[in-house]
Amino acid sequence: MICPTLALRRSALLLADVPDPARTVANLARALRRRRAGTGTFAQLIRFAVAGLLSSLLYAAVFVTLDSLGTLTANLIGMLTSTMLANELHRRLTFQASAAVGWLRAQLQGGGLAVIGLVATSSALLALQAAIPDAGWFLQVVMVAAISATIGVMRFAALRAWVFTAARRARSSVPVLSPQH
Repeated sequence: MICPTLALRRSALLLADVPDPARTVANLARALRRRRAGTGTFAQLIRFAVAGLLSSLLYAAVFVTLDSLGTLTANLIGMLTSTMLANELHRRLTFQASAAVGWLRAQLQGGGLAVIGLVATSSALLALQAAIPDAGWFLQVVMVAAISATIGVMRFAALRAWVFTAARRARSSVPVLSPQH
């Protein structure tokens, strides 16, 4: 038979090993905030996803609002407006490159990458219309979102490697002239 005092001590030891859920969540949140504010790939990926979500919400709102103009027209205008927003968010927030990359350059290079998304989503919308002529806006938006997410991963890699990192490297490799003594 186990002594009641020993049983209480065992219970206390077992309870001491159970992590506090609130503390665990707080520690995780602190770690994510530190990593999000950094310049590493993980931090950039988090900011890229947030910018992508915001620009996707803008796309969906424009697409649904302008659907009466036709699916392809609504897609084109939605892609243009959401791409401009995404490019600016990526320039300023995701890659923190607003000092190294101007607005026009980010729009042209980032927009050039977005053309791939426009071609893919427009082709998919045409195929969907052919297969299901009365497909609703919800199915269309979900399909475009899935394609855009896939292309977004490729776009992140290209923006990180080509547009923003190359510009920062070019700026940092410019020699600083100092007076000779």
